[in-house]
Amino acid sequence: MKREIRILFTALMFFTRLPCPKWTDHDPVYLKESGRYFSLIGWIVGAISAGVFLVSNLLFSIEISAVLSIAASIGLTGAFHEDALADVGDGFGGGWTKEKIILIMKDPRLGTFGVLTIMLVVLLKIFALADMPVHQIPLVILSGHVLSRLVVSRMLARGNYISNHTNSKSETAASKLSTRSLLINFIIGLSILCFFKNWWVFLTLLPMFITEALLYRYYKKWIGGYNGDCIGAVQQITELVFYLSVLMLWKFI
Repeated sequence: MKREIRILFTALMFFTRLPCPKWTDHDPVYLKESGRYFSLIGWIVGAISAGVFLVSNLLFSIEISAVLSIAASIGLTGAFHEDALADVGDGFGGGWTKEKIILIMKDPRLGTFGVLTIMLVVLLKIFALADMPVHQIPLVILSGHVLSRLVVSRMLARGNYISNHTNSKSETAASKLSTRSLLINFIIGLSILCFFKNWWVFLTLLPMFITEALLYRYYKKWIGGYNGDCIGAVQQITELVFYLSVLMLWKFI
């Protein structure tokens, strides 16, 4: 039990900026297993983001509340996944060989492709949320964070991580997920669907997992696998796919 608590707080420290006990550190032994709690991190970040939307919407419009909610999630994670998405936009947008793509992604500077990628994804999130019934938005925000991280765990379970041989913390945290850890993510992640009254919400998982499969195939084609930036991009893109899928289902079901 103590070991699992240590792993959980290691995940919380690595993936968020929330305060953790002083004894929590980035011990590679625990960091390597922290991926089993991706979905739970989604619950935490998503719940706070949804709470920010609820409070903000008492004073502001849906659009402003959606922006504040997204800003809260960015602050909670230190733009961890957004930065990864921008790096992927730059790398795959400006590179034409494996070596060039990885080199660009490692560059701390942000290029045109990265800026446009992050702008488009964030704007689409805002407009998608603003187009939903206001009473459903908090649950949708929470679910987007939970389910997108569940999808990330599926990619990690595939393996094929591209090592840069720097022994970085990101490399340790992105190691291949065990079947047990994947199962834990699925149990924690899918539990969010119990809060929806309609069965159709399960259909949103299909486009999310298809997106993950296509991105994995794309990464593997160009660089032979994935790295930490690729994983963060999957979280951001599948979160957006969830919001868009919910919108489509509301219109046609």
